[in-house]
Amino acid sequence: MAQTSVNIRMDENLKRDFDELCHDFGLTMTAAFTVFAKTVVRRQRIPFEISKDVPNVETIAAIDEVEAMIKNPSLGKAYTDVDKMMKELLA
Repeated sequence: MAQTSVNIRMDENLKRDFDELCHDFGLTMTAAFTVFAKTVVRRQRIPFEISKDVPNVETIAAIDEVEAMIKNPSLGKAYTDVDKMMKELLA
């Protein structure tokens, strides 16, 4: 079967991380993309769910902090009016 080249542009850090993970799996990046392409063609769909990003550690910590403040208002001031909150924050 004739071979062809495909060029893919991606973030440098993503490429490095993906290459390292492929290496850990015993694959090259080319082999990993080929497996992906063959699976898409065979199944006629993307072989995984595409969804919103999972919150990072900092965001999860912020959510936890807000939930704790809701349960215990003495941990911080709560607002029901965004304009009032912004006015006090910028004062």
